[in-house]
Amino acid sequence: PDGNPDVILIASGSEVQLICGAYDILLKKGIKPRLVSMPSFNLFEQQTDDYKESVLPKGIRARVGVEFAGDFGWGHYVGLDGKFVGMKTFGESAPLSRLLEKFDFTAERVANVAEEVVGDLSDESQPKKAYA
Repeated sequence: PDGNPDVILIASGSEVQLICGAYDILLKKGIKPRLVSMPSFNLFEQQTDDYKESVLPKGIRARVGVEFAGDFGWGHYVGLDGKFVGMKTFGESAPLSRLLEKFDFTAERVANVAEEVVGDLSDESQPKKAYA
């Protein structure tokens, strides 16, 4: 979609298929996502500041990182307001399809997490009631 995205979905490797599926789901809900394939944090960091800002604008705080492995390093890219969809445990072994099912690695889950992040930031801009 044209203009600034509502949320940035970032993935590496085979996880890109999940953010592609989430893209379609989010568009149907009226949320404009941007997809970023980031196969290497190191290569991204070697780019110019202008390039990095064009891919991950600082003004877009709604971000979701997706990786089948752990969340090490993702905090730098999703920020304090973003969320990570990935493993929180170590040592699981099974055919990939069973692991994806067990850990709910689906486009629907990524879309739901993205929607939560966008909603949380939208709520932040609303005046808060001092009393219920």
